[in-house]
Amino acid sequence: MGDCCLGPSLCNKKPLHLHTHLASPSPSSSSSKSLSVSMASLSSHSNSVPEPNPTQPSLLVFSGGTAFNGVVEELKRLTTRVAHVLPVSDDGGSTAEIVRVLGGPAVGDIRSRCLRLSGQSTSEAVSVRRLLGHRLPLDPKLAKSEWYDVVEGDHSLWDGVSRPYRETIRAFLVYFQNEILRRPNESFCFSNGSIGNFFFAGARIFFQSLDAAIFLFSRVSEIPSESLVLPVISTNDRLTLGCELWDGTVIRGQNEISHPSTGTVELVKKECSSSPALPSRIKRVFYLSREGTNSLHEVYPSANLAVLEQLRTVDCIVYAMGSLFTSICPSLVLLGVGEIISSRTCPKVLLLNGSHDRETSGFSASSFVTAITDALNRTYGHSNNSLENLSSQYINTLFVPKDGAIPVDIENLATQGISNVVVVDSIHDPKVGVVYDPKSLIQALANLMGGS
Repeated sequence: MGDCCLGPSLCNKKPLHLHTHLASPSPSSSSSKSLSVSMASLSSHSNSVPEPNPTQPSLLVFSGGTAFNGVVEELKRLTTRVAHVLPVSDDGGSTAEIVRVLGGPAVGDIRSRCLRLSGQSTSEAVSVRRLLGHRLPLDPKLAKSEWYDVVEGDHSLWDGVSRPYRETIRAFLVYFQNEILRRPNESFCFSNGSIGNFFFAGARIFFQSLDAAIFLFSRVSEIPSESLVLPVISTNDRLTLGCELWDGTVIRGQNEISHPSTGTVELVKKECSSSPALPSRIKRVFYLSREGTNSLHEVYPSANLAVLEQLRTVDCIVYAMGSLFTSICPSLVLLGVGEIISSRTCPKVLLLNGSHDRETSGFSASSFVTAITDALNRTYGHSNNSLENLSSQYINTLFVPKDGAIPVDIENLATQGISNVVVVDSIHDPKVGVVYDPKSLIQALANLMGGS
């Protein structure tokens, strides 16, 4: 592909060079050779990564892309042998715009966790983290103008990023932009766009692989090799989450379930619970076909084999705090997940939220346990795929933040077979209320696994 310009508004600026090895949608023949040279250069440039310590405990954490982020840094002090399992059905924010125009799975939650795990040991690592964590302005025109500065390499965000990293990151940002230009009938809105999401999308489309895009992102952001960020479904297709309420209502789309839009351009505040209450409690979540609108269009995607492999071997399984039905349960309803977890004898701990949200209004601690059990058993899904395991086969320990707003109904928990309830010190966050004190939470996990 020859040199090209990003558009009429950039005609007075220097042309943007698209390397020929990014011309095809998949890394074949000479294109893959050119890319491998680039990656080899990146590999030789980066600092050597220490070998993982086999004495560290290994964890698998089911979470979304927001709530658990606050304790990731502290968790690194205990262990870096962590498999972070995240959903790929988030259809809010700038992720929604990428999915609308380019299709594919949602990468926002994965990008968010990758950034939290990224290295900060050198000034360059900090610079890369700042670049990939940057969001464009909310105003669409300002956002588009700033994006052009970034993709052309003129923005100050590139300061401190050396040539190997700059060439690799910018190549995939350029590829992302080129994919947008190939769809003239779709007008892409860059408002509040995440540079990391754009890089992720460019890499995923180029490799035609979400796993490859995660590997590349992990490499350029210097995530420890033993820290895994795993999409619960390994796919290159768009996934839509649906939920069925107890009154029979079906809601399509993760964002409409948890943070319904008002039809105006605004920031999605996932930590805020100001959304109107649901007309009825959530009965179950499930996956819909791309154009499906009700349970008749339910589909059954396969769980990522890497997730199932990790579930079989880790020392501890954690259901993190966060949006219960849209962040945690989408990873639990897949075939194979409940089967493996119920067979394990390791610690299986639920981190209870500190407050209610739109999805869990009126819930007690035992209600959370019931929801997780139903999801893993696929109780209300296809009858041929359901299990009948007890709650205690999925959860054997409950962590509760001190002074949290969710009632801890000890008697009901005991009926469910859960007697190990641990109260963990908390702090008050002005945005969300009571949250776990990170140091206390990680210490409690260490104690649970027999650590010091």
